[in-house]
Amino acid sequence: MVLADKAYSSRAIRMHLRRRGIRAVIPQPADQAANRKRLGSRGGRPPAFDRETYKHRNTVERCIYKLKQWRGLATRYDKTATIYLAGLHLAAIFIWSAT
Repeated sequence: MVLADKAYSSRAIRMHLRRRGIRAVIPQPADQAANRKRLGSRGGRPPAFDRETYKHRNTVERCIYKLKQWRGLATRYDKTATIYLAGLHLAAIFIWSAT
């Protein structure tokens, strides 16, 4: 499942996710909804949107912002993926132990 904001609500992104069998929880921008309604029955039906699942997006974003407060992750000084992943694990342990 992909939780994204309105900027990623294009038809191309939704089609790509649908082809891969990934469920998208992306709100529809007001201009896209207005264009769809303007077309009437030719506009099709609105994409599915689960409001309760979308509320969890905030939790994920706050976790990412906490991780990026650690300088090594925010600046991406580490050249190899394994070193970066180790830094990510260390930052996660520090955040977990602080709570």
